[in-house]
Amino acid sequence: MSILQLIKLFFIEGGFFMYAILAASIFGLAIIFERFYKVGFQFRIDSESFMNKVFTHLKAGEIDQAIKLCGQSRAPLPIIIKAGLEKHGQSESEIQNAIDETTLEQLPRVSRRIEYLNMIANIATLMGLLGTIQGLIQAFHAVGHVDAAQKATMLAGGIAMALNTTAFGLIVAIPCMISYSILNSMSERILDDIDHFSLKLVNFLKRQ
Repeated sequence: MSILQLIKLFFIEGGFFMYAILAASIFGLAIIFERFYKVGFQFRIDSESFMNKVFTHLKAGEIDQAIKLCGQSRAPLPIIIKAGLEKHGQSESEIQNAIDETTLEQLPRVSRRIEYLNMIANIATLMGLLGTIQGLIQAFHAVGHVDAAQKATMLAGGIAMALNTTAFGLIVAIPCMISYSILNSMSERILDDIDHFSLKLVNFLKRQ
């Protein structure tokens, strides 16, 4: 029997809940790929190196060059730093307000949809549990209410349904939970960099 035939049999024996778990897995995979692209590549920069370049321009009085450097990236940190630099020469409160307003706009870009992975993992696990219960009900029904000729078939079908849905639910839930933890850690690092370097910028401009 080929792998495709085994997968097809696996789904058929698992019953309805296998397709519900499959739908959850497709949704989860879409979020994982999209978030890893955004958080892992598009939003991820060498914050220390970037801010060193910004401060080098600022110390040389090259405000326009610092703003131009920030405009070369679509990551949240450069966008926030750019908002503060554009208020250069104004009061500390105006600089801080510009940074705070832009930060509030950018933070959802970093953490968007990551929490869904935790929800999908829980849904997949619960769907697998429901399929397990359905399979056990079918197996117990076969033991008590079906004649001997059909008992073995229905009993085997109920056990297969219980095991398959449990396994598939966990197969979907575990990668979602791992991805959630990794993405959450990556987004927290980006947010920490935003807090740290935006404060350094405000203090630097205030001293100037």
